[in-house]
Amino acid sequence: MSESRPPTDEDEERDRRNANIVLLVFGAIVIGLGVWLVNVMVDQKKMDDCLAQGRRNCNPIETPGR
Repeated sequence: MSESRPPTDEDEERDRRNANIVLLVFGAIVIGLGVWLVNVMVDQKKMDDCLAQGRRNCNPIETPGR
């Protein structure tokens, strides 16, 4: 049978480092999704405001660069 050894300081430090990296990546993803969501909501509000004023040219027209 395999014997279980008590965790050493190096094992705990490695586990803590791995947990911090995972949390950092997860936090970056959550912040990125939050920024994207806010931008989408701002664009939708601008579109709603434009339509509420009775305008018919609310869609932005993208032109190709020269």
